[in-house]
Amino acid sequence: MQIYLPIAEVSVNVFLLVGLGGLVGILSGMFGVGGGFLMTPLLFMIGIPPAVAVATEANQIVASSFSGVLAHFRRKTVDFKMGGVLLIGGLVGAAIGVQVFKYLKSIGQVELLVTLTYVIFLGIIGSLMFIESLNAIRKSKKPNSVYKKKKHNWIHGLPFKTRFRTSNLYISVIPPILVGLLVGVLAAIMGVGGGFIMVPAMIYLLGMPTKVVVGTSLFQIIFVTAFTTIMHATQNFTVDAILALLLLLGGVIGAQIGARIGVKLKAEQLRILLAIMVLAMCGKLALDLLLMPSELYSIRAGGH
Repeated sequence: MQIYLPIAEVSVNVFLLVGLGGLVGILSGMFGVGGGFLMTPLLFMIGIPPAVAVATEANQIVASSFSGVLAHFRRKTVDFKMGGVLLIGGLVGAAIGVQVFKYLKSIGQVELLVTLTYVIFLGIIGSLMFIESLNAIRKSKKPNSVYKKKKHNWIHGLPFKTRFRTSNLYISVIPPILVGLLVGVLAAIMGVGGGFIMVPAMIYLLGMPTKVVVGTSLFQIIFVTAFTTIMHATQNFTVDAILALLLLLGGVIGAQIGARIGVKLKAEQLRILLAIMVLAMCGKLALDLLLMPSELYSIRAGGH
Protein backbone atom coordinates (compact mmCIF):
# COMPACT_ATOMS: atom_id res chain seq x y z
CA MET A 1 0.00 0.00 0.00
CA GLN A 2 1.64 3.23 -1.19
CA ILE A 3 1.39 6.54 0.67
CA TYR A 4 2.49 9.98 -0.50
CA LEU A 5 4.85 11.88 1.81
CA PRO A 6 4.22 15.62 1.32
CA ILE A 7 7.53 17.03 2.61
CA ALA A 8 9.70 14.30 1.06
CA GLU A 9 7.57 14.49 -2.13
CA VAL A 10 7.78 10.73 -2.80
CA SER A 11 5.44 7.72 -2.50
CA VAL A 12 6.56 4.81 -0.28
CA ASN A 13 5.05 1.50 0.89
CA VAL A 14 3.41 1.89 4.34
CA PHE A 15 4.39 -1.59 5.60
CA LEU A 16 8.02 -1.03 4.57
CA LEU A 17 8.22 2.11 6.71
CA VAL A 18 6.54 0.48 9.73
CA GLY A 19 8.89 -2.51 9.39
CA LEU A 20 11.97 -0.26 9.26
CA GLY A 21 10.72 1.55 12.37
CA GLY A 22 10.31 -1.77 14.17
CA LEU A 23 13.85 -2.84 13.27
CA VAL A 24 15.28 0.39 14.67
CA GLY A 25 13.16 0.01 17.80
CA ILE A 26 14.60 -3.45 18.46
CA LEU A 27 18.15 -2.08 18.13
CA SER A 28 17.28 0.77 20.47
CA GLY A 29 16.01 -1.56 23.19
CA MET A 30 18.89 -4.02 22.85
CA PHE A 31 21.88 -1.73 22.62
CA GLY A 32 20.85 1.69 23.94
CA VAL A 33 21.36 3.30 20.53
CA GLY A 34 18.83 5.39 18.67
CA GLY A 35 19.29 3.25 15.55
CA GLY A 36 19.62 6.28 13.28
CA PHE A 37 23.00 5.06 12.02
CA LEU A 38 21.07 2.26 10.29
CA MET A 39 17.74 3.97 9.56
CA THR A 40 19.01 7.16 7.92
CA PRO A 41 21.02 5.34 5.19
CA LEU A 42 18.06 2.96 4.68
CA LEU A 43 15.77 5.94 4.10
CA PHE A 44 18.26 7.24 1.52
CA MET A 45 18.05 3.87 -0.24
CA ILE A 46 14.25 3.90 -0.54
CA GLY A 47 14.29 7.36 -2.09
CA ILE A 48 13.79 9.76 0.84
CA PRO A 49 15.78 13.01 0.29
CA PRO A 50 18.77 13.23 2.71
CA ALA A 51 17.66 16.48 4.35
CA VAL A 52 14.21 15.02 5.11
CA ALA A 53 15.62 11.63 6.21
CA VAL A 54 18.01 13.20 8.74
CA ALA A 55 15.46 15.57 10.29
CA THR A 56 12.57 13.09 10.39
CA GLU A 57 14.63 10.19 11.72
CA ALA A 58 15.57 12.29 14.76
CA ASN A 59 11.84 12.46 15.56
CA GLN A 60 11.39 8.68 15.29
CA ILE A 61 14.34 8.09 17.62
CA VAL A 62 12.50 10.02 20.36
CA ALA A 63 9.66 7.49 20.37
CA SER A 64 11.74 4.32 20.22
CA SER A 65 14.15 5.64 22.88
CA PHE A 66 11.28 6.64 25.21
CA SER A 67 9.79 3.17 24.90
CA GLY A 68 13.19 1.62 25.63
CA VAL A 69 13.78 3.86 28.67
CA LEU A 70 10.48 2.75 30.23
CA ALA A 71 11.63 -0.86 30.05
CA HIS A 72 15.01 -0.02 31.64
CA PHE A 73 13.42 2.28 34.24
CA ARG A 74 11.40 -0.65 35.56
CA ARG A 75 14.69 -2.53 36.02
CA LYS A 76 16.30 0.50 37.76
CA THR A 77 19.12 0.63 35.21
CA VAL A 78 18.96 4.36 34.40
CA ASP A 79 21.42 6.85 35.96
CA PHE A 80 19.32 10.03 35.79
CA LYS A 81 22.06 12.26 37.22
CA MET A 82 24.59 11.13 34.59
CA GLY A 83 21.90 11.46 31.93
CA GLY A 84 21.27 15.05 33.01
CA VAL A 85 24.97 15.98 32.74
CA LEU A 86 25.22 14.36 29.29
CA LEU A 87 22.08 16.28 28.30
CA ILE A 88 23.64 19.68 29.04
CA GLY A 89 26.34 19.06 26.44
CA GLY A 90 23.87 17.37 24.09
CA LEU A 91 21.53 20.36 23.81
CA VAL A 92 24.39 22.76 23.09
CA GLY A 93 25.84 20.38 20.50
CA ALA A 94 22.47 19.92 18.79
CA ALA A 95 22.01 23.69 18.45
CA ILE A 96 25.44 23.97 16.80
CA GLY A 97 24.79 20.96 14.55
CA VAL A 98 21.49 22.32 13.21
CA GLN A 99 23.21 25.55 12.12
CA VAL A 100 25.94 23.56 10.34
CA PHE A 101 23.26 21.41 8.66
CA LYS A 102 21.38 24.52 7.55
CA TYR A 103 24.51 25.92 5.90
CA LEU A 104 25.33 22.63 4.13
CA LYS A 105 21.74 22.39 2.88
CA SER A 106 22.01 25.88 1.41
CA ILE A 107 25.11 24.93 -0.64
CA GLY A 108 23.74 21.51 -1.67
CA GLN A 109 26.34 19.32 0.05
CA VAL A 110 24.25 17.63 2.78
CA GLU A 111 24.27 14.10 1.34
CA LEU A 112 28.02 14.00 0.74
CA LEU A 113 28.93 15.29 4.20
CA VAL A 114 26.44 13.03 5.98
CA THR A 115 27.76 9.94 4.17
CA LEU A 116 31.42 10.81 4.79
CA THR A 117 30.71 11.47 8.48
CA TYR A 118 28.98 8.11 8.77
CA VAL A 119 31.88 6.24 7.17
CA ILE A 120 34.52 7.90 9.39
CA PHE A 121 32.72 7.60 12.73
CA LEU A 122 31.21 4.17 12.17
CA GLY A 123 34.55 2.79 10.96
CA ILE A 124 36.50 4.05 13.99
CA ILE A 125 33.92 3.20 16.66
CA GLY A 126 32.99 -0.17 15.15
CA SER A 127 36.62 -1.30 14.91
CA LEU A 128 37.46 -0.30 18.48
CA MET A 129 34.34 -1.98 19.87
CA PHE A 130 34.91 -5.17 17.89
CA ILE A 131 38.54 -5.55 19.03
CA GLU A 132 37.71 -4.84 22.68
CA SER A 133 34.72 -7.19 22.68
CA LEU A 134 36.80 -10.05 21.23
CA ASN A 135 39.42 -9.53 23.95
CA ALA A 136 36.72 -9.51 26.66
CA ILE A 137 35.22 -12.76 25.33
CA ARG A 138 38.65 -14.44 25.23
CA LYS A 139 39.37 -13.42 28.83
CA SER A 140 35.97 -14.64 30.04
CA LYS A 141 36.64 -18.10 28.56
CA LYS A 142 39.87 -18.56 30.49
CA PRO A 143 39.23 -20.75 33.55
CA ASN A 144 41.08 -18.60 36.08
CA SER A 145 40.37 -15.24 34.51
CA VAL A 146 39.51 -12.50 36.96
CA TYR A 147 38.40 -9.07 35.86
CA LYS A 148 40.57 -6.41 37.45
CA LYS A 149 39.20 -3.02 38.29
CA LYS A 150 40.22 -0.36 35.84
CA LYS A 151 43.12 1.78 36.98
CA HIS A 152 42.54 5.48 37.43
CA ASN A 153 43.30 7.48 34.30
CA TRP A 154 43.61 11.18 33.46
CA ILE A 155 39.83 11.62 33.72
CA HIS A 156 39.94 11.01 37.47
CA GLY A 157 42.31 13.97 37.89
CA LEU A 158 39.95 16.54 36.35
CA PRO A 159 38.16 19.14 38.53
CA PHE A 160 34.41 19.59 39.22
CA LYS A 161 33.95 16.06 40.50
CA THR A 162 30.57 14.73 41.57
CA ARG A 163 29.22 11.38 42.69
CA PHE A 164 26.99 9.31 40.40
CA ARG A 165 25.52 6.79 42.82
CA THR A 166 23.64 4.61 40.32
CA SER A 167 26.83 4.15 38.29
CA ASN A 168 29.00 3.94 41.42
CA LEU A 169 31.34 6.65 40.05
CA TYR A 170 33.03 9.77 41.44
CA ILE A 171 34.34 11.68 38.43
CA SER A 172 34.48 15.14 36.85
CA VAL A 173 31.41 16.40 34.98
CA ILE A 174 33.65 17.70 32.15
CA PRO A 175 34.04 14.40 30.18
CA PRO A 176 30.27 13.60 30.20
CA ILE A 177 29.48 17.14 29.02
CA LEU A 178 31.99 16.85 26.16
CA VAL A 179 30.62 13.43 25.18
CA GLY A 180 27.11 14.90 25.18
CA LEU A 181 28.29 17.87 23.07
CA LEU A 182 29.73 15.58 20.37
CA VAL A 183 26.62 13.41 20.36
CA GLY A 184 24.39 16.49 20.03
CA VAL A 185 26.28 17.69 16.94
CA LEU A 186 26.04 14.24 15.36
CA ALA A 187 22.30 14.01 16.16
CA ALA A 188 21.67 17.19 14.17
CA ILE A 189 23.95 16.49 11.19
CA MET A 190 23.52 12.72 10.82
CA GLY A 191 19.98 12.10 12.09
CA VAL A 192 21.21 9.70 14.77
CA GLY A 193 20.71 9.37 18.49
CA GLY A 194 24.48 9.10 18.89
CA GLY A 195 24.32 5.94 20.97
CA PHE A 196 26.95 4.23 18.80
CA ILE A 197 29.44 6.80 20.17
CA MET A 198 27.87 7.41 23.57
CA VAL A 199 27.62 3.76 24.64
CA PRO A 200 31.33 2.91 24.12
CA ALA A 201 32.36 6.31 25.57
CA MET A 202 30.32 5.67 28.71
CA ILE A 203 31.79 2.17 29.13
CA TYR A 204 35.45 2.73 28.21
CA LEU A 205 35.98 6.44 28.89
CA LEU A 206 33.74 7.11 31.90
CA GLY A 207 33.91 3.56 33.31
CA MET A 208 30.15 3.08 33.78
CA PRO A 209 28.72 -0.44 34.34
CA THR A 210 27.31 -1.87 31.10
CA LYS A 211 23.92 -2.65 32.66
CA VAL A 212 23.39 1.05 33.47
CA VAL A 213 24.81 2.43 30.21
CA VAL A 214 21.97 1.37 27.89
CA GLY A 215 19.12 2.96 29.85
CA THR A 216 21.11 6.13 30.60
CA SER A 217 22.06 6.53 26.94
CA LEU A 218 18.42 6.22 25.87
CA PHE A 219 17.34 8.77 28.52
CA GLN A 220 19.70 11.40 27.12
CA ILE A 221 18.87 10.57 23.51
CA ILE A 222 15.15 11.32 24.06
CA PHE A 223 15.69 14.97 24.92
CA VAL A 224 18.51 15.71 22.48
CA THR A 225 16.67 14.24 19.48
CA ALA A 226 13.39 15.93 20.48
CA PHE A 227 15.21 19.28 20.60
CA THR A 228 16.92 18.50 17.26
CA THR A 229 13.57 17.71 15.64
CA ILE A 230 12.04 21.00 16.80
CA MET A 231 15.07 22.94 15.51
CA HIS A 232 14.98 21.20 12.11
CA ALA A 233 11.22 21.72 11.79
CA THR A 234 11.34 25.44 12.60
CA GLN A 235 14.58 26.36 10.80
CA ASN A 236 15.04 23.89 7.93
CA PHE A 237 11.37 22.79 7.40
CA THR A 238 12.51 19.22 6.65
CA VAL A 239 10.43 17.12 9.11
CA ASP A 240 7.82 14.95 7.36
CA ALA A 241 5.09 14.26 9.96
CA ILE A 242 3.53 11.32 8.07
CA LEU A 243 6.89 9.61 7.61
CA ALA A 244 7.70 10.19 11.29
CA LEU A 245 4.39 8.69 12.49
CA LEU A 246 4.84 5.50 10.46
CA LEU A 247 8.40 5.02 11.68
CA LEU A 248 7.26 5.82 15.23
CA LEU A 249 4.56 3.14 15.15
CA GLY A 250 7.06 0.39 14.43
CA GLY A 251 9.70 1.87 16.72
CA VAL A 252 7.65 1.83 19.93
CA ILE A 253 6.77 -1.85 19.50
CA GLY A 254 10.28 -2.83 18.48
CA ALA A 255 11.93 -1.13 21.48
CA GLN A 256 9.98 -3.27 23.96
CA ILE A 257 11.00 -6.44 22.10
CA GLY A 258 14.64 -5.30 21.96
CA ALA A 259 14.80 -4.57 25.70
CA ARG A 260 13.62 -8.12 26.46
CA ILE A 261 16.21 -9.63 24.09
CA GLY A 262 18.98 -7.44 25.52
CA VAL A 263 18.66 -8.65 29.12
CA LYS A 264 19.10 -12.26 27.98
CA LEU A 265 22.50 -11.64 26.37
CA LYS A 266 25.86 -11.10 28.08
CA ALA A 267 27.44 -7.63 27.95
CA GLU A 268 30.30 -8.87 25.71
CA GLN A 269 27.84 -10.46 23.30
CA LEU A 270 25.79 -7.25 23.07
CA ARG A 271 28.87 -5.16 22.34
CA ILE A 272 30.24 -7.45 19.64
CA LEU A 273 26.84 -7.66 17.90
CA LEU A 274 26.60 -3.87 17.88
CA ALA A 275 30.17 -3.61 16.56
CA ILE A 276 29.41 -6.00 13.69
CA MET A 277 26.31 -3.99 12.69
CA VAL A 278 28.21 -0.71 12.86
CA LEU A 279 31.04 -2.09 10.65
CA ALA A 280 28.57 -3.61 8.17
CA MET A 281 26.78 -0.28 7.66
CA CYS A 282 30.12 1.53 7.42
CA GLY A 283 31.23 -0.87 4.66
CA LYS A 284 27.99 -0.43 2.73
CA LEU A 285 28.18 3.37 2.82
CA ALA A 286 31.88 3.42 1.88
CA LEU A 287 31.22 1.09 -1.05
CA ASP A 288 28.35 3.25 -2.31
CA LEU A 289 30.51 6.35 -2.02
CA LEU A 290 33.35 4.76 -4.00
CA LEU A 291 31.29 3.01 -6.68
CA MET A 292 28.42 5.45 -7.13
CA PRO A 293 29.36 8.98 -6.03
CA SER A 294 26.07 10.72 -6.73
CA GLU A 295 27.26 14.24 -6.00
CA LEU A 296 30.90 15.04 -5.43
CA TYR A 297 30.75 18.64 -6.58
CA SER A 298 28.06 21.27 -6.90
CA ILE A 299 28.34 23.23 -10.16
CA ARG A 300 26.48 26.50 -10.13
CA ALA A 301 24.66 27.69 -13.23
CA GLY A 302 26.59 30.35 -15.09
CA GLY A 303 29.93 29.22 -13.66
CA HIS A 304 33.12 29.39 -15.77
